[in-house]
Amino acid sequence: MPIFLQGTCRLSMQDISIPPEVKTVRVNFIENRARYINPLLSPRLTEKLRQKIVNQTRLSQTNGEADYVISGTITDYSVSTSGISNNRESSNNLNVTVNIVFKNRIDEKKNFESSITRNFPFPASQSLQQAEAGLNEDIIKNITDEIFNKIFSNW
Repeated sequence: MPIFLQGTCRLSMQDISIPPEVKTVRVNFIENRARYINPLLSPRLTEKLRQKIVNQTRLSQTNGEADYVISGTITDYSVSTSGISNNRESSNNLNVTVNIVFKNRIDEKKNFESSITRNFPFPASQSLQQAEAGLNEDIIKNITDEIFNKIFSNW
């Protein structure tokens, strides 16, 4: 006899965990060391992360000594074939990897380094430049959200 289950699951990304003694954050410029360089990616990613932290936490940004220091490097920005139809490419992925280094000067046991990799599909009929034009906002938003959640979410 089949059993049917129905339900909903809600996941909130609003569970930000920052100890009360942490007051300041410094987000260093996210460098681009990938073989192929999208010149807009580093400055836009850095700025979007800074804005998200200011808008969604109580932390103050500083360029000097800070309780939290966030650094990053774009290590991969490449295209791979993700689908083949009739012996031809039908879809591609734009692969983006960012290595993040988080330093907690209040509690050094919380320091970490982590790589975030995301794949953004696009039709093989588009050039990389055409795909970038359509994907840039998604790339910035998704990677910024992932970095933010790794650092501040307690889930």
